[in-house]
Amino acid sequence: MGSDELRVQVRAIVAQHARLPAGIDVVGDDDDLYDAGMGSHSAVSIMIALEGAFDVEFPDALLNKGTFRSISSICAAVTGLLGSPPG
Repeated sequence: MGSDELRVQVRAIVAQHARLPAGIDVVGDDDDLYDAGMGSHSAVSIMIALEGAFDVEFPDALLNKGTFRSISSICAAVTGLLGSPPG
């Protein structure tokens, strides 16, 4: 999967689960999603959706606000998980 395809999928998941007041279209890839109105419950929903969409599991080390702060940080985390060996 290419990085552009990944970014499109991540943005779609964030759009569906983040409950951003202004919507995803006004959020840049490096903008802070929490500043844009995302709450912690939405971050958990995004994590669960990402795990299902990409068949990955977020380890405890990635379960922090920084991982889900922006589209770019989410893409970086998912890319790392996709490159990790199973287990």
